[in-house]
Amino acid sequence: MKDHGTPDLDRDLKDLPPDLRWREWMRRIEAVLFASASPVPLEDLQRVVGQGASVELLVEDLAVDLEGRAFEVATVAGGWLLRTRPAYAPAILAAADVGGQDLDLREFDVAVLAAIAYHQPIDREGLKDIFGKEISRDLIGRLHARGLIGAGPRSPRRGAPYTFVTTQQFLVAFDLGSLQDLPDREQLEDAGIISDR
Repeated sequence: MKDHGTPDLDRDLKDLPPDLRWREWMRRIEAVLFASASPVPLEDLQRVVGQGASVELLVEDLAVDLEGRAFEVATVAGGWLLRTRPAYAPAILAAADVGGQDLDLREFDVAVLAAIAYHQPIDREGLKDIFGKEISRDLIGRLHARGLIGAGPRSPRRGAPYTFVTTQQFLVAFDLGSLQDLPDREQLEDAGIISDR
């Protein structure tokens, strides 16, 4: 989110009693999260509350305030977003136009995406080493078109091929706060889901 230079925004709300001030800050955070298409980081939310106000506590109170409602505050990709609770997915699919939001990933697509997530930055040769076969440009293109991967730094290999890394959209799609929230590699290796490379 950008700071659009809103000098008329009274961040401190000193004219309000403390409880109403807190409630107004919560509503501001709710409005920002509602309007944002991507996770909103702490620094951006600090722009709408008074100096010294704890954004983390405000978000916690907002989450409690939303209990029992169809929406929840989620912590993903290093920020927060407002989203519909998973229990309401069938109702949304039955009645709302949500075209283009389904990732429509095949099992092998997810395997390649996992390999990129665990080995990033990784180039096509590295993926070939993991899977024992060439990974098609179409598959890489599909993952890139869905915003799940992006270009990483050039590989130090001969010819300096491009590498791939996961994106913020990857974290959002898989409900991860950061890459540290990926499942434990050893457990996945023991289960045969990923190789030990």
